[in-house]
Amino acid sequence: MTAPALAKPRRTLSAAAPARAPAVRSVPRILLVDDHPLMRRGIRTLIEQDAHYEVCAEADNPAQALEFLRQYSPSLCIVDITLQSTNGIELIKSLRAEQPDLLVLVVSMHDEEIYAERALRAGASGYVMKHEAGDRLLAAMKRALEGEIYISDRLRERMLQRFVQGGEGTAAPTDVLSDREMEVFQLIGVGYGTRAIATQLNLSVKTIDSYREHLKVKLNLKSSADLLRYAIQWTKSQPSS
Repeated sequence: MTAPALAKPRRTLSAAAPARAPAVRSVPRILLVDDHPLMRRGIRTLIEQDAHYEVCAEADNPAQALEFLRQYSPSLCIVDITLQSTNGIELIKSLRAEQPDLLVLVVSMHDEEIYAERALRAGASGYVMKHEAGDRLLAAMKRALEGEIYISDRLRERMLQRFVQGGEGTAAPTDVLSDREMEVFQLIGVGYGTRAIATQLNLSVKTIDSYREHLKVKLNLKSSADLLRYAIQWTKSQPSS
């Protein structure tokens, strides 16, 4: 009598592998640098309404901005022109020196015709004036993160016209000033004396005296009184930041 054939073990279907969780898509991290808390709050609220971005930190001065840059490694930094202890142009240079691939967007009350080209030369990817609608800021952020430059149509036309004319387009007297000279000029205009400017910019009094002489020559002014008067008039003509 033959032994009964052993029943083949039944193949059981293994439990289906758990579905792989979708990869979490990282969003660009934004660092805000502005010394006005209400302005930072407004910009943050605008940005965080869009799920494509995340505000990682807010700074109200350049030293804090550099600290947060190292701590959070943001994709994009939004910077104002007027800041404590230095201006936004110098901060852009410092930020880019620390992290060369960092994208920087300037958002300021100051006229783009005075500061936008300076900001671009310093390494910014765009310039937006604070009175612009919120969608302009979001558009500028998107363009900067895509590796493009954002400026207004008006400024683009002005720059193109000057290029076509070989640099002979209409220029403001302050266009001849270097970024540091412009910074000293601004501080003179808000009433800072030589020693106070030296302290503010962490430079020597002798260096500030040298800048003042350069300013008089470049602006075709005869005396320190003329420089003070001109700087005050210029500063009063600028919108408050």
